[in-house]
Amino acid sequence: MNRRTVLRSASVLATVGLAGCIQGVQEHFGLQGVVPVEIHNSGSRTYNIQLRARELGNDRQSYDEQYSVSPNETAYPPHLGRTEQSLQVVLFGENNEQEQVEAVSITSETEFVSIELTDAGLVIEVDRAGDAANETVGNATNGSNDSSAANGSNNSTTTENETGDSDAESAS
Repeated sequence: MNRRTVLRSASVLATVGLAGCIQGVQEHFGLQGVVPVEIHNSGSRTYNIQLRARELGNDRQSYDEQYSVSPNETAYPPHLGRTEQSLQVVLFGENNEQEQVEAVSITSETEFVSIELTDAGLVIEVDRAGDAANETVGNATNGSNDSSAANGSNNSTTTENETGDSDAESAS
């Protein structure tokens, strides 16, 4: 074996070893990334909204932003950190009273948070990577503060419509 082959083999082994080290350092210090947030107002009036996030492990407030979003306007607040935290969204009424409060969890799998403001309320959609289920929270399907809508289920609206149609048919 000549000297060039030995040096080439040594440099390849050093490069492979260094690549493993870099990956380990990256995982240890966790380049976690960010989660983009988008707020869109499809309602007919200007809405005031507050976004608050708290880390789950130590209950430290990690995010606190307030916005006034005009009709047909989209706001792009600063990104959330891609860490385990709870995001609370507060929608304020015309007299600055809390009209609706919704909370979602942000995890390392979260890729995007979309908040839709409508005249019926707010809807939060959380997009997650991989096989994790996407989460939708809010009650923009009807005007009531119904607990099933707050849990992301729109089945109650469908059931009411089906029941209402069948009652109308049986009354005829």
